[in-house]
Amino acid sequence: RESTGRNHHIDAYTIWLTGAGIRRGVTIGASDELGFAPAEDRVHVHDLQATLLHLLGLDHKRLTYRFMGRDFRLTDVGGNVVTKLLA
Repeated sequence: RESTGRNHHIDAYTIWLTGAGIRRGVTIGASDELGFAPAEDRVHVHDLQATLLHLLGLDHKRLTYRFMGRDFRLTDVGGNVVTKLLA
């Protein structure tokens, strides 16, 4: 893959979330045996953004910004709230 970055965990990573309506003790998804790629229950960054906006009381589908005369959503067209994370 062409990249300007370090190619370090570009497709699989770990994140810890606490408080603010996050369910305790939940693990979502798994990576392959090398920790390089998602193996199950992949959560895209747009899904994470949609979930955080939901927890802040904002509807991610209505939150837009204007760029070059067109409205865009922060969560793009594919972002969904990860309900498994919600308390």
